[in-house]
Amino acid sequence: MLKGNIKADLAAIVGRENFTDARIDMVSYGRDAMGAVGNPECAIWVENTEHIMKIMELATREKIPVTCRAAGTGIAGMAVPTHGGIVMDIMKMDRILEINTEDRVAVVEPGVVYADLQSELDKVGFTLPTEPGSSAASTIGGNVATNAGGLRSAKYGTTKDYVLGLKVVLADGRVMNTGTRTMKTSSGYNLTQLFVGSEGTLGIFTEIILKIVPQPKATTTLLALFDRLEDAGRAVCQTMSAGVIPSVMEVMGRYLIQAINENTDLHLPDTDTMLLVETDGYTQTDADAQMEKVIEIFKTNRATGVQRANTPEERANLWAARKSTYPVSARLNNSLIVEDVTVPMSKLADLYREFTKIIDKYDLKVAMCSHAGDGNFHPLIAYDRRNPEEVENVEKANAELFKLAISLGGTISGEHGIGIFKADYMSLEHDPASMDVMRTIKRALDPHNILNPGKMALDKD
Repeated sequence: MLKGNIKADLAAIVGRENFTDARIDMVSYGRDAMGAVGNPECAIWVENTEHIMKIMELATREKIPVTCRAAGTGIAGMAVPTHGGIVMDIMKMDRILEINTEDRVAVVEPGVVYADLQSELDKVGFTLPTEPGSSAASTIGGNVATNAGGLRSAKYGTTKDYVLGLKVVLADGRVMNTGTRTMKTSSGYNLTQLFVGSEGTLGIFTEIILKIVPQPKATTTLLALFDRLEDAGRAVCQTMSAGVIPSVMEVMGRYLIQAINENTDLHLPDTDTMLLVETDGYTQTDADAQMEKVIEIFKTNRATGVQRANTPEERANLWAARKSTYPVSARLNNSLIVEDVTVPMSKLADLYREFTKIIDKYDLKVAMCSHAGDGNFHPLIAYDRRNPEEVENVEKANAELFKLAISLGGTISGEHGIGIFKADYMSLEHDPASMDVMRTIKRALDPHNILNPGKMALDKD
């Protein structure tokens, strides 16, 4: 329980207007987008590195847990304060400090929203191509903390591929700079990548140096139809090994298609599976030639039809379907879990086939989508949280999904992170030596376990 003098000290550091312990605020800060619940004792808005340094010095001295939070769009519980203490909101640190097209870098504070950065990059013909599905709301700091991927990861990779350097405040208040502004470095341990995906358990970012790239000059967009999810998975695998790397390969399953048609006026075709594909290049001829190869592969894998977007409006309609995934799925029932496993490309069809058996076994309604071009699978499981039997079936199905992904050589999280929801499954993927090394690093940088405790199974022996 935080004493009154501690709260007064916190308010003095950030200003009284940047401190709250109001009940209504604590309810908000105790939840994330998937409904994980915690009980913070206060929240503060920090505006600069000095604020964070002083807060962490105080927190270390008083052994107070600190959970860093940005937009709260996470869906694994990593921004939920499971041990009480302080929620540190970094959304006021939202400045784009530099965009340098000659060096191909952008420097930003952690509270910058992805879409806002991309809007500025558009003006100079550059892009940060990671584009998470939550790009309109999620922040660069959150993207780095979870190593977020997204809609274009098939060709362009995930957040880790674009983080060149960081300014980080450690648990004891010291400031550390990692990495460089250069496109490559071979100087000491790669401390930058140590912090990417660390979910706020090792330090708090205050500046992020990003690699940016020129935008492609031309794009071709296509929607392909399949009667079986497994056929779509096989088509994706063959495409990605055929010398053509589409920038987008997004699979949508039958329940998702039905939900979109029931809740929008997009009028998608009545089919089992759709695959949204984009190719890009320096010229339209280049992008079109790549797509012709993709179409050829799709037809050999039983595609029942293809629909090319011939105008910007048609392309926008195809993307509207994919980007409506979460809101329409949330209407299927009163609760929704979005899972996030990834398997090697050669195992994607196997994953689709075997997971279909799992959801049939537990009689679940699942709106399935996938960043298929990098093997990332997102089943959106809609269920009634008031029904104990249904809740139990969802938990069992999730456990079987994680075991299936690992058995296929995959991972329990491709981009959403571990947080609290997947902490119990870390040992499925990581052997005892690996977990011991992670816990050793955590103890070295955060000996009092005050930085986002309770996450990623790092507290367990």
